[in-house]
Amino acid sequence: MTTATRDEIDGDLSSLEFWALPPDRRTAAFARLRELDHPAFFPELKLPFVKAGAGYYALTRHADVVEASRTPQVFSSEPCSNSIADLPRFLARYFGSMINMDDPRHAKIRRIVSRAFTPRILEKMEADLQRSATRIVDDLLAEGSADFVTDVAARLPLQVICDMMGIPEPVRPMVYDRTNLILGLGDPEYMGGKNYARDGITRMGALYGLLKVLAAGYELNHLAMKLARQRRRNPGDDLVSALISANVDGESLTDQEIGSFFILLVVAGNETTRNAMSHGLKLLTDNPEQRALLLEDFDAHIPGAVEEIVRMATPVIQFRRTLTRDHEMNGHEYKAGDKVLLFYNSANRDEAVFENPDAFDITRSPNPHVGFGGPGPHFCLGANLARREITVMYRELFTRVPRIRATGEPDRLFSSFINGIKHLPCAV
Repeated sequence: MTTATRDEIDGDLSSLEFWALPPDRRTAAFARLRELDHPAFFPELKLPFVKAGAGYYALTRHADVVEASRTPQVFSSEPCSNSIADLPRFLARYFGSMINMDDPRHAKIRRIVSRAFTPRILEKMEADLQRSATRIVDDLLAEGSADFVTDVAARLPLQVICDMMGIPEPVRPMVYDRTNLILGLGDPEYMGGKNYARDGITRMGALYGLLKVLAAGYELNHLAMKLARQRRRNPGDDLVSALISANVDGESLTDQEIGSFFILLVVAGNETTRNAMSHGLKLLTDNPEQRALLLEDFDAHIPGAVEEIVRMATPVIQFRRTLTRDHEMNGHEYKAGDKVLLFYNSANRDEAVFENPDAFDITRSPNPHVGFGGPGPHFCLGANLARREITVMYRELFTRVPRIRATGEPDRLFSSFINGIKHLPCAV
């Protein structure tokens, strides 16, 4: 294993300090990683209460990320894909959803849940999306200025997901809060003021964070399982009812699997779409010529604008894979058991694929970004729903509030997993 040194890049991807660096510093570090003639290896961060492995290879080039995504029989999602260390058993109970599975089990569960994302279902949702977007903009106009994240970008995807699952209105704020806690592990705002990047991780701090995430996972899982039990007695016209009645090859989802899928859905569907929308407003504010182009012919340019926003934002920074056997890829030899991290943010800035990759260009074509994950069985199930939500929200915004703009710098989430924006001031 060849370990990357600070002479080769600006920082250590496993250090908390690296993820506290300004975005342009991190972007430059990934550009340097792509220039190396070998995939860099990083030792794992040592965390209390979590068994760490030797480390991982950082796959930063577009070609590597795509090939690994297309080869799940070699680059496995088991035992874990959403954390560098293997999830402790007490966390895997809640977060061990289908993203941590390989085929054939993954394929069976995906076929069941994919019924909620068919073109026919998405078409039926259009009117509900429009009504929600209209209410959000009504409220924004009444205020005149707002936090774009909490008052606009977070509201639509949360409304959509809770409507899909039949989540009662009174508990929806809890769902929003708990998803923030799960993905905000390590961020001072969600960890009671603890700044891990500045102060390091103590055993008590780690225990505090793990307990908060565990409690959030338990509450969301318990909510979904309670709904599943209710729908078994009284089925309705919602996703939970469809999931409990679905059957593929003689198998149906257990209440526990429904609970885990619900956590995946609310976390992935809520956080990623809201972050794409928030990054998009900042990008359109900072690039007035691209904003003018979009407003000049919204319907012609919004498809390309959405893809470019997702490329530039890359809401999910990375996922992990584990080698099932020895394997050679693009001139490098991997061994069975090696861990690799697929850095989508870096692949989406790869100069070998994207001309002038740091420029925001809504006319970019082709745009083979991996902002919804690489091609293969784990490509984002809700990609088309996310595209539709962004399109509907932006159409309502830029039709009724064409001068909306960000009025300050984003308050960014401290995370090596989600490229999140917690707050973004805006004015109309």
